[in-house]
Amino acid sequence: MSLLENAFGEHAALAMGLLVALGSGLLIGLERERHKGRGHRGGRELEPAGLRTFTISALAGALAHGMAIPGLVAGGALAITVLAAMAYFRSSEQDPGLTTEMALLATYLIGVLCVQAPLLGAPAAVTLTALLSARTALHRFATRLLREEELHDGLLLAALVLVVLPIMPTEPLPWLAGMKAYSLMGLLLLLLGLQAVGYVALRLLGAQTGLALSGLLSGLVSSTATIATMGQRAKAEPHLQLACASGAVMSTAATWLQATLMLFALAPQAAQQFLPLGVAGILVAGTAGLLLARQARHGLNTTAPAATKPQRGGPLRLKEAAVIALLLSAVAVLVSWAERKFGSSGLFAAVMLAGLVDAHSPVASLAGLTQAGQIDAALMCKGVLAAIASNSVTRAATAWFTGGRRFAAIVAGVLLVSWLLAAGILWVILPTQT
Repeated sequence: MSLLENAFGEHAALAMGLLVALGSGLLIGLERERHKGRGHRGGRELEPAGLRTFTISALAGALAHGMAIPGLVAGGALAITVLAAMAYFRSSEQDPGLTTEMALLATYLIGVLCVQAPLLGAPAAVTLTALLSARTALHRFATRLLREEELHDGLLLAALVLVVLPIMPTEPLPWLAGMKAYSLMGLLLLLLGLQAVGYVALRLLGAQTGLALSGLLSGLVSSTATIATMGQRAKAEPHLQLACASGAVMSTAATWLQATLMLFALAPQAAQQFLPLGVAGILVAGTAGLLLARQARHGLNTTAPAATKPQRGGPLRLKEAAVIALLLSAVAVLVSWAERKFGSSGLFAAVMLAGLVDAHSPVASLAGLTQAGQIDAALMCKGVLAAIASNSVTRAATAWFTGGRRFAAIVAGVLLVSWLLAAGILWVILPTQT
């Protein structure tokens, strides 16, 4: 910028905008020129605009804004629109698409933006170029890969996120233990989002890998919600039960991982004593998840190909997600009532009550108390184990409610073994304290 200031003085900003507009026009024009080269039919070029036309359009937008003549930018946009319309009518019989004509107008507006905000104009040009060059991939995705049910569920999820969620009340509801309608809708969207993540991973990576990976990642958000989502899919598609169990178990490994990372972030010195416990939980749950994924792969290899087709009805299960959201909300109401009725009868009672709903909140609270010197590291480790044990009860019940007895037995077994190993390590390495 200093070179431009030395060369153009007070017009350095305009010079920068013109240069960015020039580069933007060349970039978009190159893509359109290559597309025009592939568009010959009977010796005639179907595309009316190419490299020079798009470059001139971007420069025209930049000059129109830089000259600061009232109405010039709007007049230029109108002129570009008229020229694009004329070009379309001349070539509409051979190529009825409007892509090049609309891109020409967008290039003009990008040129205007390059003078106003070069850091926005350049990314806009790159985005437009990428969109234009991805024509074949986007067409294939829309017509061959995307199913009608998937499009419907995607629009539903977008409507809930962009339309319904912003208008939900954010005031606490006394009859719902102070919870907010906004938070309840957020929980529902979390469940639906996890369903969508698992569905996409299933299609891209296959059942044995996709569900395990999505379970691990979504477990960092909510292991309970992940188990609920996996349980719903396991009940709906019994041939995927082991793969879904793998994802659910991997989400429990994510709980141990997140608890360990939270402790190191909030109380790093005390967290070193919890590290062996966290590693033990991660290894048990992670190994079990991988073994289940491997077993699921062998099972699917012996089934008919139709067994691995995407689930019917699209990726979202709105009814099941709403039931689980209400169930978790009911648990929150119960915990709030118990705290008001009986009060805090001790650290472990409060931690285990909070752990019924979420294991992360009590872990953060224990780390804060430890860092402040109110409790020692040994008591912190015991409290974290109490919170995870309490939350394991909720997760096991969720697994039984959503996935059935066998699914719940697998999840509860891994939860129990990982917790017992961590508790055993705590009993061995920490001195007995009263």
